[in-house]
Amino acid sequence: MARKPETQILNPPGDVISAVKFSPQANKFLLVASWDASVRLYDVVSNSLRHTFFHSSPVLDCAFLDTFKTVSGGLDNIVKLYDLNAHIESVLGSHNAGVKCVESSAMLNGILTGSWDKSVKLWDLREKECVGTYEQSNGKVYSMSCIDEKLVVATSERKVLIWDLRNMKNYIERRESSLKYQTRSVRCFPNKEGYVMSSIEGRVAVEYFDANPEVQKKKFAFKCHRAKEGDMELIYPVNAISFHSVYNTFATGGSDGYVNIWDGFNKKRLCQFHLYDSSISSLCFSDDGSTLAIACSYMDESETAPDPYPKPTLYVRYVNEQETRPK
Repeated sequence: MARKPETQILNPPGDVISAVKFSPQANKFLLVASWDASVRLYDVVSNSLRHTFFHSSPVLDCAFLDTFKTVSGGLDNIVKLYDLNAHIESVLGSHNAGVKCVESSAMLNGILTGSWDKSVKLWDLREKECVGTYEQSNGKVYSMSCIDEKLVVATSERKVLIWDLRNMKNYIERRESSLKYQTRSVRCFPNKEGYVMSSIEGRVAVEYFDANPEVQKKKFAFKCHRAKEGDMELIYPVNAISFHSVYNTFATGGSDGYVNIWDGFNKKRLCQFHLYDSSISSLCFSDDGSTLAIACSYMDESETAPDPYPKPTLYVRYVNEQETRPK
């Protein structure tokens, strides 16, 4: 029997879904963080909820360290580890304000966390301790992405900080965001050439690390997640970005309820999926690029709440080459 292209996951969280992350080297397990203070592990193949553990406040991000160990952080300022096999949770440490971003670094065998206290911390997994706190005066950490030795941090003051993880004492570059409005998401290209970032004002920028003027000429920004209503243009935040690891194409999710797939090198939109239940709050491609997790959550964008109030929903979409491969 042919598999459906999309599955709605049962037993989603009860409040806004802040992050979805696939297990490394596996399309089966999906980690989901939520404002209901839970972190949940789903088996998307059997469509079942396997584990749930809790923080004392909303959880803003989560990540897999390996197939069986996870890390999460949120508004309780705590960085928490959870061993899915042993069902053991432990507190790794804390920040002085909410933990907005959590990234696992295979190169360092460590964890990177970014906080609203304007700092980035590096945690050693073996010693289970903080081995570096990197404070910067460029605003709260809003989004963060690492690929091998590169770490990109986007802040509340529209700054982009680029670190080399082999020498974290100082960031190697500070850039002004090329987007005029608040950053929502930043993700590194899998090929390490640059990063993509999005804003609350329906725009996405494609940027390159190489400072060579010829390379910098290739950077660009484009409008997306917008709609016409009569003479008015409705502009929606672009909340989520996720890269396809094989093709270097990327998905964006907006508060318009749509997911688009883009070829950033050729400046093309490859496809748009159907309209989802509410705003797209998080996206994640599986490691092999065959599956895209899509989290839908109403994020209080309107002055008047819709009636009925949309409940969070969670989908996995089995994408095909026509949707994700550059043409």
